[in-house]
Amino acid sequence: MSDRHTEVLIVGGGPGGYVAGIRAGQLGLEAIVVDGRPLGGTCLNVGCIPSKALIHAADEFAVAVEQAASCPRGISVADPDVDLARVVAWKDRIVARLNAGVAGLLANASTSVIEGWCSFVDGKTVDVTGVDGSTQRISADHVVIATGSEPVELPGLPFGERVLSSTEVLDLTEVPSSLAVVGGGYIGLELGTALAKLGSSVTVIEAEGRILPQYDRRLTAPVARSLQAMGVEVLTSTRATGLTDGGLAVESADGAITVDADRVLVTVGRRPKVAGMGLAHLGLTMSGSFIAVDERCHTSMRNVWAIGDVTGEPMLAHRAMKQGEVVAEAISGRPAVFRPEAIPAIVFTDPEIVTAGLDPDQAQAQGLEVIVGRFPLSANSRSMTLGADRGFVRAVARADDHLIVGLQAVGHGVAELSAAFGLAIEMGARLEDVADTIHAHPTVGESLAESAMAALGHALHI
Repeated sequence: MSDRHTEVLIVGGGPGGYVAGIRAGQLGLEAIVVDGRPLGGTCLNVGCIPSKALIHAADEFAVAVEQAASCPRGISVADPDVDLARVVAWKDRIVARLNAGVAGLLANASTSVIEGWCSFVDGKTVDVTGVDGSTQRISADHVVIATGSEPVELPGLPFGERVLSSTEVLDLTEVPSSLAVVGGGYIGLELGTALAKLGSSVTVIEAEGRILPQYDRRLTAPVARSLQAMGVEVLTSTRATGLTDGGLAVESADGAITVDADRVLVTVGRRPKVAGMGLAHLGLTMSGSFIAVDERCHTSMRNVWAIGDVTGEPMLAHRAMKQGEVVAEAISGRPAVFRPEAIPAIVFTDPEIVTAGLDPDQAQAQGLEVIVGRFPLSANSRSMTLGADRGFVRAVARADDHLIVGLQAVGHGVAELSAAFGLAIEMGARLEDVADTIHAHPTVGESLAESAMAALGHALHI
């Protein structure tokens, strides 16, 4: 076993870990990133990036099917077909390109990468087992835990040939004739919608009373209507109990039934990926199953830091990336803290949902008196020309000084409004700031200014 020392050891090469490695190198710190998986973690390899590639391919196929059926925009297409194996190969090429890009960025920052798995000896020392079976001991002045998360498995539905997690579903080479999605959150609905567009008969099983229960129902209603229009059956207040021959057994207040399902996709949540690392040796303070950290991403041990999914919700790649920046700067001695006013969240369903900050109900629950402006995309010219004018953009602001505390939207392409939403809230914008800013026409982004004007009582186009 060889010994090696570094200033910063980063355990995990996902969005948080590799960003921490890049920023540490930029700040002149000697850093090593260790991960047995390809660089980029869940997001790049089996999450955000490949799922969005599948969603885009499904959207294109759905448009071709629509054009073949009715030629709504004067474009005709004959007999569209999809080769899922080729879609997956295209997705894999995107992932490989990004993997190489991350490796190049780390190399440019003079940060080393070791392929292997870490086991903690103590708070400053890990044993690394390489993918080739070799072992080495690495000591560090600072250790950053960035190991991410993994899908939760249900006791009655262990992952296997017919039961898929969000990882395995991305490598299907044939479209299932029938698919049951257990979990009506954003992961299940994104993937279920894509496979429905590709030709699967999809049934969604959700234990709560409605889909996307963590989101405002005014945002989720257009998604529910879209699922119904696509022929996706949604069973709410229903629980999956186990597999049957060719199906899935479910139970609701109305009794037990069997849902036809060649494949079952289980998306009931994710948990921190910390098993087998010897974290018990460190005695870190935990917050439930997550590692507790302060606003500098510092754990209860002086030289140990944690970022990303292992530190709790929201489990989002961009949150982990920002934490990666913060922890590298904190280690270098800079006064960095992770204290965002808002973390944008996006659901890539059809239509999309994007939120930042507080919705009206959350604001009122915090005792805030708010005013709300809502602008329908049916009045937005760009949405009309895209043939996608369902949904709205909404601004939530304090009634006394008009400080914007939340922005939400549901509609086609609204994910791209997330940057403007986050910037407005982080910069402490007031309704007047957004309303007085000239927004380009014709764009979907105009609806942000119109929502601010609507809250002020003088929307121009409604």
